[in-house]
Amino acid sequence: MSTSVVLPALGESVTEGTVTRWLKQVGDTVQEDEGLLEISTDKVDTEIPSPISGVIEEILVQEDETVEVGAVLAKIGDGSGASSSDDAPQAAPVEEESAPAEEAAPAESAPAAQSAPAEQSAPDAGGDSTEVKLPELGESVTEGTVTRWLKAVGDDVAVDEPLLEISTDKVDTEIPSPVAGTLQEILVQEDETVNVGAALARIGSGAAPAAQPEAPAAPAAEEKPAEQPAPAAEKPAPAEEKPAAPAPAAEEKPAAPAPVAEEKPAAPAAAASSNDDITYVTPLVRRLAQQQGVDLASVTGSGVGGRIRKEDVLKAAEAAKAAPAASSAPAAAAPAAAPAPVEVSPLRGTTQKMSRLRKVIAERAVASMQATAQLTTVVEVDVTKVAALRDRMKGEFQQKTGDKLSFLPFFAIAAIEALKSYPIINSTVEGDEIVYPAQENVAIAVDTERGLLTPVIKEAGDKNIAQLAREIADLAARTRDNKLKPDELAGGTFTLTNTGSRGALFDTPIVFLPQSAILGLGAVVKKPGVVSVDGKDAISVRSYVYLALSYDHRTIDGADAARFLGAVKARLEAAQFEGDLGI
Repeated sequence: MSTSVVLPALGESVTEGTVTRWLKQVGDTVQEDEGLLEISTDKVDTEIPSPISGVIEEILVQEDETVEVGAVLAKIGDGSGASSSDDAPQAAPVEEESAPAEEAAPAESAPAAQSAPAEQSAPDAGGDSTEVKLPELGESVTEGTVTRWLKAVGDDVAVDEPLLEISTDKVDTEIPSPVAGTLQEILVQEDETVNVGAALARIGSGAAPAAQPEAPAAPAAEEKPAEQPAPAAEKPAPAEEKPAAPAPAAEEKPAAPAPVAEEKPAAPAAAASSNDDITYVTPLVRRLAQQQGVDLASVTGSGVGGRIRKEDVLKAAEAAKAAPAASSAPAAAAPAAAPAPVEVSPLRGTTQKMSRLRKVIAERAVASMQATAQLTTVVEVDVTKVAALRDRMKGEFQQKTGDKLSFLPFFAIAAIEALKSYPIINSTVEGDEIVYPAQENVAIAVDTERGLLTPVIKEAGDKNIAQLAREIADLAARTRDNKLKPDELAGGTFTLTNTGSRGALFDTPIVFLPQSAILGLGAVVKKPGVVSVDGKDAISVRSYVYLALSYDHRTIDGADAARFLGAVKARLEAAQFEGDLGI
C-alpha cells in the first residue's frame, strides 16, 4: 500500500508552489522526515520531507512544474510498486509495455468520451464511487449554477483539485474534488442550477486501466504530470521516458491516431505549452489574464524561474489602461497627429447570456425600485482642508500602515458618525415597523469583471481611518480576486458607492433592500470657489465633491436626508481628522 506525498499549506496566502529540484528518485529508499524535494513559492523556498519511511514508487510532478496546495507530488510504499532500484526511470513504463496493443484501440475513442461529457460515458471504475456534492457556500446561499467543468469524464483527479466552477448570487468559486480517483460521471451540466447538497458528479477508484487510456492524455495537456507514463506504449525505449516526461506529453502525440492529436491540443487553448514565454502560468493566473485582457506572451514574470504571478498580470493590466491616457497628451500637443484608433470591443454585434450574478443584480434592482419610493438629495462639499491633510499625511500613513490614504476613509468615517446621530438613514423596514440596528455595517460597492458586488465592513462605527482604509483595501482586492466568503457580502445596513473613481461628478444610486439609503461619492475636482478673506469675499482654487444620498421615502423624509448630509458636510469641511487617523 502506498502513501501520497502532497504539497502542504505553506502560509495563509500561499496557494501554489513550483518543484525546483527532486532530492530523491524513483526506487530510492527514504526515511521519515528526510528531504524529498525542494519547492519554491511566492513567499519562501523550502524542502518537503517524507511523511513515512519507504521506497519512492512514483514521482508525479516534474521539476519546474507548478501545482496547487494539496496536489499529490509522489507516492511512497514498501517498494512493491516500483521496479528495481538501480533502474528507477523505467519503473512506470515497464508496466505499460506489456499491453501496447490493447491501449492503441481505446486511445482513438478518447475524443468521443471527453468531448461529450453529457453522455456520461464513464469507464468502469471497478470500485465504489464517491459523490461530489454542492457544499454550503454561505449562510444565505441555497443554490448554485455550474458555469464550467474543469475536468471531463475519464479524467484522473487528485484530492482538492478543482473539478468545476460554480456561480451563486453572492460569489463565484471552484469546487474541489473530495477524493482522488477518476471522474466517472457528470450529473449536472453547464448552466444548470441545483440546490446546496445536490450531487454534481461521481468519482471512482479508476481500477480498470484498460478502459481509461484517454485519462493520461488529458492531464498532460493540463500540466498534470501524474500520468506521463502513457507515451511508453508509443515509445519502446523506456530508459528515455522518465527524464523527458513533460516534453513527450506535448511532442509525441502526433504519432498517435489522428483524432487524439487533434483533440488534445484544443482543450487548453490558453495554455500554449510550446511558448517558452508563458511556461510558468497557473490556471488561476491564466484566467485572470483573460478577464483583464492581458496577453501573457507580453508579460515578464517576476516569480521563480520567470513564472508569471497574479501581481504581474495586474501590473500589465494597469499599464495597458494607463497607456491610452499617456498617449493622449502628445496627441493634444500635436494637432497634426492622427487620432488614436477607436478600441472596438469584441462584444460588438454579439449576443451574450446573462451571468447568474447579473441576473440577481437585475432582479434585486427591479424589486427594490418597485417596493420602495426612492429619491436622491445632493450637496456640494468643500474638501480643500481634507485634501491638504491627506497630502500632508499620506507618506507617513503609508509608511506606518502599509496602506494608501485615499479620500474614501475620510468620507466613510464622516458618514458613519452621521449615521449614529441620524439612525433613520441606517434603518430597515420590516412590515409596518422600522428597525434601528445597534451597529453600522457599511457596505462598499466594488466594480468587478463579473458585476457590482458590495462587501461589508462589520461594526464600522468602532473603527478609525487606518482600520477603515485597511478593510476597504482588503475587501476590494479579495472581491476582484473572487476570494470573498459569501457571508462577507451579507448584513450591510448602509452602502457607500464611489462613482467618482471613474470621474463621475455624481449619480443617483439605487437603494437595495433591505437597506434604506446609499451614499454616492463623486469625483474630487478643483475649481474656483468663493471664500472669505478678512471678512471679504474672494475667489480661490478649492477642492469640491458632490455627495448624493438616495433613500427610501417611505420612512426617510427629505429633511432627514438634508440633516444627515449636513452633518457629513460639516465634518468634512472642518477636516479635524488628526485624532482619527490611527497612526
